[in-house]
Amino acid sequence: MRLSKPLLQLPIRFDADRLAAEVNALPASAWLPHPTGFVGNEAVPLVSPGGLPNDDFDGPMAPTEALKQLPYVMDLMADLGCVWGRSRLMALAAGADVPIHIDVHYHWRTHRRLHIPVVTNPGVLFTVNNETVHMEAGECWLFDSFSLHKVQNKGSERRIHLVLDTVGGQKLWDLVEAASTLDPREAAVWDGKPGRPLAFEQFNRPKVMSPWEMKQHIDYVLDHAPPEARMGAVAMRLDRFLSGWHAAWAQFGTSDEGLPAYQALIQQMRAELTSLNAQQVKLQNEQGLGFVLDALVLWNAVAPPSMPPRIQ
Repeated sequence: MRLSKPLLQLPIRFDADRLAAEVNALPASAWLPHPTGFVGNEAVPLVSPGGLPNDDFDGPMAPTEALKQLPYVMDLMADLGCVWGRSRLMALAAGADVPIHIDVHYHWRTHRRLHIPVVTNPGVLFTVNNETVHMEAGECWLFDSFSLHKVQNKGSERRIHLVLDTVGGQKLWDLVEAASTLDPREAAVWDGKPGRPLAFEQFNRPKVMSPWEMKQHIDYVLDHAPPEARMGAVAMRLDRFLSGWHAAWAQFGTSDEGLPAYQALIQQMRAELTSLNAQQVKLQNEQGLGFVLDALVLWNAVAPPSMPPRIQ
């Protein structure tokens, strides 16, 4: 489901005091350095492959021991009714920041990201494209991570957000639709009643991307490209690549027997993107078309991926 704008406050609020009490009770050992090594950035894994304390994206997801110590967080996640993927608490020290970037990775293409501030201060600013907001504790925000975004903590206290990644769920889409007509500032604080059991991803990466899924990703990238790119040589070569992929899929499906054919198509497409100078074509988020197609589609067309995730 596409968002009406890249940064959207949902008409639901949570008890900031209860959130903070639970999170502050976690031991210091639960906090891990951010995988990029950014100074002042720490995280507590809450949902991860196998429920282990790591930052991995792929594999059957399960609650970590840290999440099991956060009953109110588990209840609000259950009430939201989503299928949950990799999720964390994310801390940003006073004076620290997350530099401007976009998230180019299969995980973020297939997921939406919820931010629920737990501990914050007026100096915490979240910018998406040209919009900058301060998210109050207990609010719930959804944003498009394919847009340029950054975070600054100009205050004197550490900021902590509950950051939940999900492929979605009916209640979430209801909230997204309601956001266009309801004032989120008037939303009542959620009463904390437990909802349905928590649901976690068990399948989050295809062994071989189907031609239908691949076309959706390519169309999504081209939608962010200038008109001349959508109608030019790169688009024509991508269409031919998709036809070749469809033919190989019809013959091999996800069988290992087809891997050489799939890899040959990927390598040929990479070479053609280079020869067509696709990297010089800039998307709306200022990223090179060639890089994004390679990072989002080609690296992920056949598992396992060979490229680490980008910033967040």
